[in-house]
Amino acid sequence: MTKVTPFLMFNDQLEAAIAFYTATFPNSEIRNVARTGTDGPISSAEFVVGGQVFMGYNGGAYFSFSEGFSLYVDCEDQAEVDRYWDKLVAAGATPTACGWIKDPFGLSWQIVPRRFMELIADRNPAKVKAVMDAMMTMVKLDVAALEKAYHEA
Repeated sequence: MTKVTPFLMFNDQLEAAIAFYTATFPNSEIRNVARTGTDGPISSAEFVVGGQVFMGYNGGAYFSFSEGFSLYVDCEDQAEVDRYWDKLVAAGATPTACGWIKDPFGLSWQIVPRRFMELIADRNPAKVKAVMDAMMTMVKLDVAALEKAYHEA
């Protein structure tokens, strides 16, 4: 385990969440689980999603996630953005805005194409503003539309 590990408190959906996350993202696995009783539901777990170690716990309805914490997914290209976005939507996620989507367990994700980060790193503030303005109108990020805004600035 790394020195600092995100700890996610679920209501009662930990088992379903880690099954979905580890099936959706490569370089993922369930490492350890603790069950309530011999064959009861998972109460806590250590798991890896996309190479990032997490701890999770079913803490009850007292806990909920907010957009103050999100998981950022660095996508190589539009195809990878589409693949993760589509898997999240098919699982019941709710798209919000600007590449953000809330999964059915309440956790927010940012599905971001690497090209977006490259475009906003430009030294020309007018190009950066154009890309940011375009991004602010999107739900799922669209690389072609972001590049169009960049080139037209």
